Amino acid sequence: MDKDTIFFRGMAFYGYHGVYPEETRLGQRFIVDLELGLDLAPAARTDDLNQTVDYGRVYQVVKELVEGQPFRLLETLAERIAEALLTGFPVEEVRVRVTKPNPPIPGHYDSVGVEIRRRRT
Repeated sequence: MDKDTIFFRGMAFYGYHGVYPEETRLGQRFIVDLELGLDLAPAARTDDLNQTVDYGRVYQVVKELVEGQPFRLLETLAERIAEALLTGFPVEEVRVRVTKPNPPIPGHYDSVGVEIRRRRT
């Protein structure tokens, strides 16, 4: 990221995203990490929340998306989060990581997930 960064690490939500029927029926935990790129100098100079991003509002937007309408793909969920943050907040770029700690696939691993980067157009 070329800008200053506001970050969120390890936001945990319960959702029903996935391709397999048991994922959409039983649901599971999802972890979301964010990096929001913007110029933080105006907020730092003025000590004014209106010059930056309200962390509570960001959390609420992500929560509503992860706990709301199910998507088959993590890619779609991450894209919707990025779109909401770029259109709803004064950020110029975002990095969104969505992790599925316990997907129903065989094997030994810590987790699977996607990470996308998007810029305001």
